[in-house]
Amino acid sequence: MTKFEFNHLVNHHSVSLRSYALNFTKDAEDANDLVQDTMLKAITYYNKFKEGTNLKGWLFTIMKNTFINNYRRLVKTNTLITQSEDISSANLSYSATKNDAESKFVLGDINKALSQLPEEYYVPFIRYFEGYKYHEIADMLHIPIGTVKTRIHVARGILKKYLKTYSKEIQIAEMVS
Repeated sequence: MTKFEFNHLVNHHSVSLRSYALNFTKDAEDANDLVQDTMLKAITYYNKFKEGTNLKGWLFTIMKNTFINNYRRLVKTNTLITQSEDISSANLSYSATKNDAESKFVLGDINKALSQLPEEYYVPFIRYFEGYKYHEIADMLHIPIGTVKTRIHVARGILKKYLKTYSKEIQIAEMVS
């Protein structure tokens, strides 16, 4: 089957994909985004589809997995962001004593440490930091999942060495508060 024929078959299922997406998202715009993500992944990985099998089922599986991964990524992002009601007075006092200049120095040091990473470690680490799963990174970079895990682990070790100063400052701040 050619890529053009495959694209035509995928587009043929777009209406049923949209109604299936509405079951997940309960919102028309989010459903459209989910359908678009699903179709993009299906077309990108069309060579993994086995001709003669159930295309609609394959598309539904991609959609379900995409929705779950996006949901997990959203939950992970939201847990890292502190809501204003959750900030204690101790945290407010500590953050009020910090200034923007110090934060810029810290951010500069982080960026410098990241720039010191060899590209083979930098790319998987950044993708993981952005919320991608190991298997997604492995698919993007066309490398084994074990290699992805190793490279992320090595990148963390390198960054810890470069940013060792800040880990000591955090320990001291935790002792004081």
